[in-house]
Amino acid sequence: MDHTRTPFLDAVDRYHRDNRYGFTPPGHRQGRGVDARVTGILGMDPFRCDLLASGGLDDRKSSGHYLAQAEELMADAVGASSAFFSTCGSSLSVKAAMMAVAGGCEGGLLVGRDSHKSIIAGLIFSGVQPRWMTPRWDAQRHISHPPSPRQVEEAWQQHPDAAGALIVSPSPYGTCADIGAIAQVCHRRGKPLIVDEAWGAHLPFHEELPTWAMDAGADVCVVSVHKMGAGFEQGSVFHLQGDRVDPARLSACADLLMTTSPNVMVYAAMDGWRRQMVEHGHELLSRALDLAEQVRGEIADIPDVQVMESELLGAEASHDLDRLQVLVDVSQTGTSGYQAADWLRQHKQLDLGLSDHRRFLATMSIADRDLTVERLLGSLSAWRAAAEDFSRPRPLYLPSPHQLQLESVMLPRDAFFGPTDTVAIGEAAGRIAAEQVTPYPPGIPVVVPGERLTSPVLEYLRSGVKAGMMVPDPADSSLETMRVTAER
Repeated sequence: MDHTRTPFLDAVDRYHRDNRYGFTPPGHRQGRGVDARVTGILGMDPFRCDLLASGGLDDRKSSGHYLAQAEELMADAVGASSAFFSTCGSSLSVKAAMMAVAGGCEGGLLVGRDSHKSIIAGLIFSGVQPRWMTPRWDAQRHISHPPSPRQVEEAWQQHPDAAGALIVSPSPYGTCADIGAIAQVCHRRGKPLIVDEAWGAHLPFHEELPTWAMDAGADVCVVSVHKMGAGFEQGSVFHLQGDRVDPARLSACADLLMTTSPNVMVYAAMDGWRRQMVEHGHELLSRALDLAEQVRGEIADIPDVQVMESELLGAEASHDLDRLQVLVDVSQTGTSGYQAADWLRQHKQLDLGLSDHRRFLATMSIADRDLTVERLLGSLSAWRAAAEDFSRPRPLYLPSPHQLQLESVMLPRDAFFGPTDTVAIGEAAGRIAAEQVTPYPPGIPVVVPGERLTSPVLEYLRSGVKAGMMVPDPADSSLETMRVTAER
């Protein structure tokens, strides 16, 4: 296919050149009605490109097929059979994949317990029974690794009637599962594998990056172009190959969840990013990988700071690592990742993508240059000097790996939508959770609706909040109280 073409992006350009005007939404009429105080900050360009997709950019029948053409080009660029664009992020895309594979199946879905909160939301919406696969836990370094092929095999032996399996890879830390071996385990049973690869949009375009899920044999792969690509926030693509998942059913499930008013700028940016990566992606990623290697080496020279790499790989750890994700352990400095992130934002106007009680994560991308790397390294040197005067972080109580595994006693949907009580946190042990509790980022729930709460997990969460952990989803984010299922 001709990858110099950008059918959706070109349609936006043509709309402006044709001097079109619509008596349709959006009501701001390409910015004409927007308060000057708003355009003074945002400019006019976002509003000029905020167009009605059908009956505006295209005709009322969408006979130009701009989106379909852009999706075909995207699929061809990465070797998938089909691609579907989403303006609602991978949070929507993964829900659509789950519903297409497991909706209405009493056997449920094999799901990694290290899944993002959007996957838990998919379980709640769909009523699918999760068959949890426990991630591997490094008790020394306080980090989890994706389930291994052996664990997936064991899960199939326990739940042979499950409709399919869902794995998150890469993790928010850049660690990757052995997707090829896991796909083989699933396919021997004729079952599909969904991979939530939200952090892997760039993987198809460079051989030094971890293997892309489609190349490894996954049936459905969900990627967030906005995370590691060059698209707008909320831009996501889900890819399909093989015959284990019905494309019409997948499309129908996405249509149930999708907005009927998509932002055409999100579509257009993904169309343009695909062309950019086909033409220049290898070169851009080579430069990004070189810069990441430089960053890793120079951060490693900072006293008492460890750049995690070999520790994340191995037989009992992860299969591969995206080295554009620079994970830094600061625990030997006597301070926390939360403190580092807060100090860098306040004093150096520098934001980090993730922090926890002992680490922070700096994500490199094709946009970084020598100047941005110098800013990062200089800021980290200043942080390390300032950290000598930081107060000691609040202690975090961390249960054993076994204690972190809560018993699932109800469907997440039933627990979430059923009658609830609100109880003091000290009275919640033994009750069944009716809400998610998710440290964010990275967005992996510690508590899922339908799980029986325990004192060790509640103590971990309370101590985490006091230490700086952010938990945005419970009704009471201070965790003084919790929503639990009503006792009959």
